[in-house]
Amino acid sequence: MALKYRFNLKDIKLEDFKVYLLAMFKSILPKKKIKDLSELEDFIQKKSAWVSQVTLYGYLKTRMGTKYVLHFDDEKFLGSINTAKWNIYSIALQDLTFYTLSYLKVIKNYQNTEKSKIIYNSILDKEKNNGMPEDIINSAKIIFQERYDNIDWEKYFINLPFNKSALALYDWAPIAEELKTLDRKIVLNSMILKWDNIKEEFEKIINF
Repeated sequence: MALKYRFNLKDIKLEDFKVYLLAMFKSILPKKKIKDLSELEDFIQKKSAWVSQVTLYGYLKTRMGTKYVLHFDDEKFLGSINTAKWNIYSIALQDLTFYTLSYLKVIKNYQNTEKSKIIYNSILDKEKNNGMPEDIINSAKIIFQERYDNIDWEKYFINLPFNKSALALYDWAPIAEELKTLDRKIVLNSMILKWDNIKEEFEKIINF
């Protein structure tokens, strides 16, 4: 049976918004060109974290104080938010990694698509120091490999490249199922719209 929660802004730690606030500040600055794999990895990590957090917290805030939700133990609820955050992020990383390498292969004739595995695993390994659970990391690497084995690099970047992370947001958000069903289209579109902005930015600053 799905649990219902009362979400309160005070339950979210300030640290969870650092990526979001930093991205907002950087949005007014000139965009730095991406010239190598290290800079591409940094772009993938920061943009995936931002999209994951702003869409998850944005969705939760829309459900604050509604008559449908009940009070719930804060610590347990925060644990569910943390689990959701890491799981959504792990798929967002995959989507953006595959998108960027697919785009580079087709548009820039960059053939080393196997670098996608190096980038993805490097980001996840670094996230251990930020508290990403080991079981989520291991599961994410398995899912990544399965997707990698079946990807069409020629078409990925033009064939709904961010659907998986949008669905992850919908699936993992700690909201009662009957509410999520009502919100499905809005939730999915909210993430796709964020990704559209990231795509536009990437295409302007990539300089391989």
